[in-house]
Amino acid sequence: MRREFTGWHMLGLMVGGFGIIIGVNLILAWNAVATFPGLEARNSYEVSQTFQADRAAQLALRWDVSADITGGVLTVTILDDGGNPVEAEVTQAILGQATNVRMDSTPTFTWTGSNYTAPVTMTKGYWNLRLELIAPDGTKFRRRFPLTAK
Repeated sequence: MRREFTGWHMLGLMVGGFGIIIGVNLILAWNAVATFPGLEARNSYEVSQTFQADRAAQLALRWDVSADITGGVLTVTILDDGGNPVEAEVTQAILGQATNVRMDSTPTFTWTGSNYTAPVTMTKGYWNLRLELIAPDGTKFRRRFPLTAK
């Protein structure tokens, strides 16, 4: 017995297909909004007023700052323009994933005489270290370091 393909069948296929597409889009949109970490600054206008001066002061330090994760240890190295290690005050350090704040942590750094180290627990993937330092002369230094945990 052969069944005929009617308009009702086509309507069912169209409603089902578009229903799946709309449902998936709603789930993705909800997850995007629910995991967004938020703003970097409460008032971007105020931050913009001193941005160039802050940037110039930070560049005048002539520091070479790097961050690395190896074997569960986060290492931050600060070198001056002569290649000598610099000891600065760590005012804020936040280690977290780029897409959410649930796993954010604050590493406790220890000065080793040549760099800063901190034990960290993290899953594989892409992470950000948002670091704020104060130089011995009082200059603020801010940078975000993208890191990959393997």
